[in-house]
Amino acid sequence: MDILLTNDDGIYAVGLQALYKRLAKRHFVTVVAPEGERSAASHAITLHEPLRAKMIEVNGEFTGHAVNGTPADCIKLGIRELLDDKPDMVIAGINPGANTGMDINYSGTVSAAKEAGLWGIPAIAVSRQRCDLQQYDDVAIFIEALADHIFEKGLPNGTILNVNFPGIPVSKTSGVRISRQETTHFPEYFEKRVDPRNGVYYWQGCDSLTAFENPDSDRAAICQNFISITPIKCDMTDYNTIESLKKWRIEKGKKVRDA
Repeated sequence: MDILLTNDDGIYAVGLQALYKRLAKRHFVTVVAPEGERSAASHAITLHEPLRAKMIEVNGEFTGHAVNGTPADCIKLGIRELLDDKPDMVIAGINPGANTGMDINYSGTVSAAKEAGLWGIPAIAVSRQRCDLQQYDDVAIFIEALADHIFEKGLPNGTILNVNFPGIPVSKTSGVRISRQETTHFPEYFEKRVDPRNGVYYWQGCDSLTAFENPDSDRAAICQNFISITPIKCDMTDYNTIESLKKWRIEKGKKVRDA
């Protein structure tokens, strides 16, 4: 299998190296990753400055393309310019920190996989809940097996898998749960501060979420020590609402209702 490997933490990230070491034993792996950390870049792309990609060697383990752009840039540039052919699969990660619930909208890791999905390429976004574990070998083994399943069975066009691991060894997890995206917001806040020059600035933060609207959600799964696998569609159309909107009889030049 030809695999394009990327992330949002930069080409030197430990999680990416763990995936490469495992996958390269059986597959042809090309690394196209940001040259530095681009966490929470979402699906941003670079339009107003040139993109540059340079080949670098990472810790004597592999060589890869380091790109001065976002994770989505890496996929687009990789497919259009850096690879000879479209890869069979794109894998993004391993991200240190879960990408579940509403965080999916901000995640560069998930957006890299979604960009692949837009190209019709099966893709996996991989994240692990923040913890003291500094090695990702067991996660890489699981993802290799999952990639084999996808290669054999396929995914619907434009659907990618968002995979999240609890912050414990894979051997100690409760199993695998096919989950939905949690829709409950974290309790967010902004802490207002004043710098030495009397300028106001803000630090964004959030508290832990202890209750879940959806017990079958991705966030509930990893909090119960399950590995969460959530299928995500690139097509964001709400097809049910299409029919509702047609009944509104919205017409050009006419008010929806009288004042």
